[in-house]
Amino acid sequence: MSAPVVLITGGARRIGAATARRLHAKGWRVLVHYRSSSAEAKQLAAELNALRAESALTLAADLTQPSELEALAHSASHHWGRLDALINNASTFYPTPIGSATEQQWDDLMGSNLKAPFFLAQHLAYALKKTSGAIINIADIHADRPLKQHTLYCLAKAGNVMLTKSLARELAPDVRVNGVAPGAILWPEDNATLDADAKAAIVDKIALKRAGAADDIARTIDFLLTDAPYITGQILAVDGGRTLSN
Repeated sequence: MSAPVVLITGGARRIGAATARRLHAKGWRVLVHYRSSSAEAKQLAAELNALRAESALTLAADLTQPSELEALAHSASHHWGRLDALINNASTFYPTPIGSATEQQWDDLMGSNLKAPFFLAQHLAYALKKTSGAIINIADIHADRPLKQHTLYCLAKAGNVMLTKSLARELAPDVRVNGVAPGAILWPEDNATLDADAKAAIVDKIALKRAGAADDIARTIDFLLTDAPYITGQILAVDGGRTLSN
C-alpha cells in the first residue's frame, strides 16, 4: 500500500497508455482516466492488474463537465488514500481555420487543454502536497510556434505552458510542476489526419529525420517524476530537434 499512485488523464490510448505501462513497470499504481475509450481503458487495466493485482483502476469522466471533473478528482485522491502524481495528458486537437471557428470549438479546445488541467490541479493540490507529489502537463511545441489553421489549439497550449509555470510557483515547495512538449510523436487521428506528403514535409524539418514514439514521452515523464527532484516550472521539448528548424 506504500506504492505511489498516479492519475493519467486520457490514459487509455497512445501517449497516456504508454505512460501508464512505463510507470506501472516502475512500481506505480495507475488510475487510468478515459472519456469514450472504455474498452481500451478496461483492457489496459486488466493487463496491468494481471501483472500486479489491484494496481490499476479505470475512471470515466468528461473533463469539460465541472461536476464530472470534481468527481474524478475525489475518486483519484480517495481510492487508494493517496495521490503522488497527476499527468494532464487528455487533449483535443483539430483545425479551426479563421472564418469557420465556433464558440463550441473554443470551449472544447480550451476545456480539454487548459481549463481541465487547471481545475484538476486545484482539486488535487491538497492531496499532492501531502505526498510531496508532482504534476506533469502535456504541452506542445506549437505553444511557441503557431500551427497554421490551429489558432484555438495553439492558444490553449500556450495557456497550458503558462499554467505549468504558474502552478510551479504557486504550489512550491510542496509540489513540483513541469511540462512536456511533444513534437511529431504520433500522427493525428480523425478529422486532423495528415496525408503522406504532409507527414513527409514535417519529418523533413526534424533534425533526427524521424517521428518519435509514445514511449519517448513516457520516458521523459518518468524522468521528471522520479529522477528530477530539483526541476520545477520547466517545459521539456521532446521533438527530435524539430524546434531547431526555421
